[in-house]
Order: sequence, then C-alpha cells, then structure tokens
Amino acid sequence: MIASVLPASFVAAFAALFGLVIGSFLNVLIHRLPRDESPWRGRSHCPRCRRPVRWYENVPVLSFVLLRGRCAGCRGRISWRYPLVELASGILGAVCAWRFGPSGAAIAYFVFLATLLAIACIDWDHRIIPDELSLGVAVVGLVLGATVMPHGFVRALLGAVAGAGFLWGVAALYKKTRGVEGMGFGDVKMAGMIGAFLGPVQVLLAIFVASFLGSLWGMVLLARGGGRRTMVAFGTFLAAGAALCLFLGEPLQRWYAGFLRP
Repeated sequence: MIASVLPASFVAAFAALFGLVIGSFLNVLIHRLPRDESPWRGRSHCPRCRRPVRWYENVPVLSFVLLRGRCAGCRGRISWRYPLVELASGILGAVCAWRFGPSGAAIAYFVFLATLLAIACIDWDHRIIPDELSLGVAVVGLVLGATVMPHGFVRALLGAVAGAGFLWGVAALYKKTRGVEGMGFGDVKMAGMIGAFLGPVQVLLAIFVASFLGSLWGMVLLARGGGRRTMVAFGTFLAAGAALCLFLGEPLQRWYAGFLRP
C-alpha cells in the first residue's frame, strides 16, 4: 500500500542505492567463488597486502573515488571492475524498479540480473560458472516462479528443462561429431537457471542471442590471431543474451518471426 503511493523516481532511487550495496557483495562473490573461498566468512581485505578493508573504505563507488583507486595500506591499484560492478548493479536495481514497479517481480528479476552480472565476470576471467550461482539460483528461480514472477511455476520448470536440455543436446552433438568437448557443463546448468526466470521460449531466444554475440567475439579473436579452438567465455555472452531477452524478448521474437514469414 505504501509503495503504491510513492513517486516512481523515489522507488527507482532507493532501488539504485540497494543495487549499489548488492554490487559490493557481488564483488566478493566474483573474487572468492573461483578461489573456493567462502563469501560469508572473513572480512574483505586487500589481495596484495592482506590488510582488512575498514567499513568506511567499503562504501560502494564513493570509497574508490576517495581512495583514488588505491589500497589505503600498500597503495596498490584497485581494479576498476569493483566500482563498475557496483554501478552496474545500481543501474540494474533502478531499471528493475522502473520496469516492474515496486513489486516482488522487480526483486526477483533483480536477483536474476545480479546473478548474471556475477557469472559474466567470473566466466570471463576464469572460464568457470560456480554451481552456487547456476544451480543455487535456479532453485530460487523456481520458488520465485511459483510465488511472484508472472509466468508461474510450470513455465519456470519448463524453462529450466528447455534451457538445460537444449544446450546439453548441442554439447552432446558437438562432442559426437567433433570428438572433443565444445561446451562446458557449467553453461548447461546456467541455461537451466536462465530458463527458470525467462520461461521456455525466451530462454531459447537468449541462447540464440548469446550464440550470435559469441560468434562476433570469436571473429574478433580470429582477427587478432587467435586459433579456431580459442576458448570463448560463453557464459558471459549467455548472461548478456538473457538480460537482453528479459527486457527486449518480445520485440526480438517479433523481429525474428518476420524473417520466417514467406
């Protein structure tokens, strides 16, 4: 009731601040999960000098600016990724509030987009997709599908099966015809997670968009002298395709259907 009378700009601003805070936690996940470190235990610290980060040095974006991008202890450079992830998370929070209003669906889709952001960064750097983010959030997606997301539990379940099943089939076919692994099973599990949030039709569209984006990047790598077997972080492109389909899925469907008409 209170949320319904608040100005949309206020809701979006609050969601942006909330997103900034979550972005700080995403940075913890991005750094620790690939190293098999717990994101829940232990204070944040400088990876070089191991100095613990004090609370006032951990304010999203602002601390990076005030510290001029350097550790307060050893003065080592802090990666630009930290404030960029926080900013991206803040923007995603505001966009979800603007697109879906002050609702459970807005929170659900923000969880989805924040997970995609973390996976995109981890897979780009390490070529892995942690099960905590794929399988764990897939279960969350099924629960949210049964409660607050508009497509419901059945479509969430069908989406998870369609996404994982389609990519598993592609990977199995590639291995059978080429004799080598062409796709990690982490991508398959991630596709299942995406399907739980997008449903069976949109997840297939997301895979198509990701394949297109990944092909473009592959051509860039070839132009730079990379080989045809150069590994591509497909999870990163799958995250981008899923985010695009969340907001532009229906227009993309209509655009693609236009090519199929005689």
